[in-house]
Amino acid sequence: MDNSASMAALAVRHSGTPGLVFREGPGGLVFVDVTNRHASASVCLQGAQLTHWQPHGQVHPVLWLSADARYAPGKAIRGGIPVCWPWFGGAGPGCVPPAAAAPAHGFARTQAWRFDAARPLADGATVLCLRLADSAATRALWPAAFELEVRIVVGTVLEVALMTRNTGSAAVEFTEALHTYFRVGDIGAIAIHGLAGERYFDAAAAAAGGAAAGPAAGPRAGSPANTDLTAPVTEAGGAGALRFAGEVDRLYEAKGNCRIDDPDLRRRIHIAKSGSASTVVWNPWQAKAERLGDIAPGAWRGMVCVESGNAGTNAVRLAAGASHCLTVQYRIDD
Repeated sequence: MDNSASMAALAVRHSGTPGLVFREGPGGLVFVDVTNRHASASVCLQGAQLTHWQPHGQVHPVLWLSADARYAPGKAIRGGIPVCWPWFGGAGPGCVPPAAAAPAHGFARTQAWRFDAARPLADGATVLCLRLADSAATRALWPAAFELEVRIVVGTVLEVALMTRNTGSAAVEFTEALHTYFRVGDIGAIAIHGLAGERYFDAAAAAAGGAAAGPAAGPRAGSPANTDLTAPVTEAGGAGALRFAGEVDRLYEAKGNCRIDDPDLRRRIHIAKSGSASTVVWNPWQAKAERLGDIAPGAWRGMVCVESGNAGTNAVRLAAGASHCLTVQYRIDD
């Protein structure tokens, strides 16, 4: 079925949900746009990836999307909220190909998901559900039976839930993350609260040949190992805020909530999560952004990733028939 026929069928099937529009976007990828009385949002059916969320009244989108993002079947989109699964970083537990040939951050973010359901809520928010099950293509990379669901609630608060069900007959182990890119006024001006004193692995320092700056939750997959764990480090001389003056790539062993204070855009982004034992904070800074190739010159100054998941030594192990849910809520105030 071509995109036009597929989008027409989806539009008919979900015609009872107001403010829902299916469209063909760049690279021939299919997107669903939703607008309700609270906010607007866009989701790419490839990867079940949110690329836009903007509550009404916010001058700027909350999510950052690279102007140089590459749109093509089977290619990762730079920005929004990519779904990293069944491994975060390099090749994870159970991966079939050699590590060098395995797709970074797993395969869920580049697979075509099924748009399963949409419905309005009584408060004016909109719920979207997308699903992905194992196939010959996924089993060639990770030979396990599974079903994933991404449930998105678009309102004044954005909620994203990633649900994993082990549909096989043996236990499985995986790592995961909602790799959220936030738009900020300037990376040098923001502060992240809620991570002070938490154990972390500093992947940027380790990759440069140095020691991790704080105690590690275990190396980020694909990063050099570091087993020299020391006492927790408090950011900013005890002030409790993480600030940026260069590349940051840290995997925190952190179950709690955090907050981004953005004085330039005059807003605070609150991140509340459950089912997550890891938080990753990342900004590539200039040199790495230039190497990545899909971030325009200087655009790295307007973004930061604060990712909720289970990574490093916090891998999830699911018995046959068991389920796990990672849920994150994003809320804005001025």
